[in-house]
Amino acid sequence: MSTVHRLTLADILAEHSRSRPLITAVVDGDVRLDYPRLEERVARLAGALAAEGVGAGDRVLWLGQNSHRVLELLLAAGRLGAILCPANWRQSPDELAFVLSDLSPKVVVWERSEAVEAVRSRAAEAVGSGGARWVLSGDEYEEFLAGGPVEPDGFVDDTAPVLALYTAAFDGRPNAALLSHQALVAHSASLLHVRQIEPGFTFLNSGPLFHVGTMMFCLATLLAGGTNVFTPAFDAEEVCRLIDAERCTQAFLFGQMIDAVVAANAGGKYDLKSLGFISHSEEWDSMITVSDTPWCRSKMGGYGQTEVAGMLTFLGLAPGAAGFAGRPSPLVQVRLLDASGEEVPSGEAGEICARGKSIFSGYFNRPELNVKKFRGGWHHTGDLGRREPDGTITFIGPRLRMIKSGNENVYPAEVERVLKTHPAVADAAVIGVPDDQWGQSVKAVVVLRPDAVADAEALVGHVRGLLASYKKPKHVEFAESIPKKGFTPDYDALDERYGGGGYPGA
Repeated sequence: MSTVHRLTLADILAEHSRSRPLITAVVDGDVRLDYPRLEERVARLAGALAAEGVGAGDRVLWLGQNSHRVLELLLAAGRLGAILCPANWRQSPDELAFVLSDLSPKVVVWERSEAVEAVRSRAAEAVGSGGARWVLSGDEYEEFLAGGPVEPDGFVDDTAPVLALYTAAFDGRPNAALLSHQALVAHSASLLHVRQIEPGFTFLNSGPLFHVGTMMFCLATLLAGGTNVFTPAFDAEEVCRLIDAERCTQAFLFGQMIDAVVAANAGGKYDLKSLGFISHSEEWDSMITVSDTPWCRSKMGGYGQTEVAGMLTFLGLAPGAAGFAGRPSPLVQVRLLDASGEEVPSGEAGEICARGKSIFSGYFNRPELNVKKFRGGWHHTGDLGRREPDGTITFIGPRLRMIKSGNENVYPAEVERVLKTHPAVADAAVIGVPDDQWGQSVKAVVVLRPDAVADAEALVGHVRGLLASYKKPKHVEFAESIPKKGFTPDYDALDERYGGGGYPGA
């Protein structure tokens, strides 16, 4: 099979080792590797993994904090056609045991932590009778890598999965979204365009690498031939030091993290002017260089999820847009579809569906779920959006269920979003209740802010003023709290407590 059109992550590294031999690829504590040295280590690591039986489609698991070893393992796995999963090391032993059982990795590279130590003690049972080779990060990892023969460049299809990230716990357990070389390169290219990444770009990996938000910038930096700086976990003082010492131009920072950095740099101990970032506060803006790139000017706005390799739409591609999710990446298509797979008119809520170069390859070992997610030739995100008159997209919220009132579809997430814009509302959830006339009617369960006052009539009027009249609640119940599953309402519990039911298809 020809490789003439192939471009894998390992191919990108190989090219950089020739065209950027003097550029530092990674910085991690005392470790500094230029691109040729990184490629040499990756080739040996691939040989060591191959000696453990790792081949096409096999999984390698990383259980630890941020490290340059995550990038090395990803590139080495990609050289073999294998898949790296950097898992959330902060999970409980039971959750980690599930990941081990689900993935059945050939090799686990790990760092010491209470949860990882606990699950390692029962690893033989968790990964099945075949077991896995466990390699402790640090000296043991270095010995493992050094002992590997240089793995020659073989054929790897760039549409093959190379990265697995756990997400989408639809049924209470997460699923590993598989991202191919092609998807990651395509997304990185879009990010290069919107962030306007130029030579000398240096990214501080200050967020977790098991999160697509950090990983997407790590890989965009790789594609651009820039420098990835790693810190094990977010520490405001250390972030300041690294930005100053390494002249970082981008970092994984938001909200409270930015505030913590401002506090850590009170008095201007560190020079943060190399950081081109979003405007946030007067103190922050005075410390950094406020960037005018589309990505930063739009305050990193858009819509994304793990399954699309990061961002599907960018507000930076739509200055002045009506829709606060912006426009799609140049390498994807987006449609807003109804339950039958038909595109809804502009202004109507529909499921955000996509196809294109940066879409994931499905979930590992979830054939039935993949059929559902890819029905009709589109990736069904499970989220609701609306196409605005200018063609841009507004993200509404997760599509957890649908209420059928008369012949009209009502999506709880849309009504909840509007309820939460009322100044008296702290939280809200919407369910459907049986209705003799309409099949179902809308009931809102509302938590008011402390000392706030609002009655049912005021809340119904608020929704009616912002949405079509048939979407307004017919009933309002006030509660002390909303039961949750993770970050989303527990709709089953709400139905049981407040008389929900009669959903279409039930």
